[in-house]
Amino acid sequence: MRKSLFLAAVTAVALTGAAHAQSRDQIMIVGSSTVFPFTTAVAENFARAGQFPAPVVESTGTGGGMQLFCAGVGEAHPDVTGASRAMKPSEFEKCVANGVGEVVEINIGYDGIVLANSRKAPAIDITKAQLFQALAKEVEVDGQIVPNPYQRWSEIDPSLPEVEIQVFGPPPTSGTRDAWVELVMDVGCGEFPAIAALAESDKDRHAAVCQSMREDGRFIEAGENDNLIIQRLNNEPNAFGIFGFSFLDANQDSIQGARVDGVEPTFENIADSSYSVSRPLFVYVKAAHVGVIPGLKEFVAEYTSERAMGEEGYLSDRGLIPLPEEEAETVREQALNLTAMAAPK
Repeated sequence: MRKSLFLAAVTAVALTGAAHAQSRDQIMIVGSSTVFPFTTAVAENFARAGQFPAPVVESTGTGGGMQLFCAGVGEAHPDVTGASRAMKPSEFEKCVANGVGEVVEINIGYDGIVLANSRKAPAIDITKAQLFQALAKEVEVDGQIVPNPYQRWSEIDPSLPEVEIQVFGPPPTSGTRDAWVELVMDVGCGEFPAIAALAESDKDRHAAVCQSMREDGRFIEAGENDNLIIQRLNNEPNAFGIFGFSFLDANQDSIQGARVDGVEPTFENIADSSYSVSRPLFVYVKAAHVGVIPGLKEFVAEYTSERAMGEEGYLSDRGLIPLPEEEAETVREQALNLTAMAAPK
């Protein structure tokens, strides 16, 4: 009896949320600043058809978007969030706890993360180990783990610029920050014996050393608006910035990407995986809002269409690296069928 009453109450809450959502006629989208340009392009093409109002797209960062998306069902909560990494188990659990039980995960394609600087300065070729030395809070020097002493790039290696280290990058709420830590910092720290040894003797300490960015002003958290980083690079030729490849692609006239481990960040090198600092991009859709928010199902169809995310689609013109054809077809089918994702591990 108690179980029946509880289930009835949960159902009533879900239905009430859906009813409230119906009073809103615009799709609400939040999330990653990296995914933002792609979602904006889809929203513009979707609105151009004239059947539904233009979606409202807001750049909140991946973490911020997940917080908003998973907060509940109803008109006060977004229908879609973009993410420059996969949803975390803790975020999925929050969704479920707040009644967002069916979430559709859509891998829209791939993106590279670049270290870029102004074309007014020389381009650089740098390793992941050197990037770790430049950006980590603690580094290994003469077999000891110490607070990062490096003030100039050339102190790390004479082949690097004889200028002070100044890097503008994403905040902790950003999926780009998460991916940079995983793909660069975690890999680079493994090149140093004393740090690598911590993986066996003290895993928590190892994670802290490998994943903590320096806080002495050499690495500057620049917020979720990557266009502001590009403006800073244009004004400060000795500075570098970390952001998604699409922003480099859109500003090739003024900025250039560093080679990482000898490989240039290009569309082709990201597509064939030779440029290793790359990651999948996602959008997540609230299935409970489909059929309630006008046009949401049609928006999903536009986003996953061949004309949008295909090899010759308009998103590739914005710098998105398309999925292989067979993988894209699977993603498209799951999206159109609103197949709910499994709990991430």
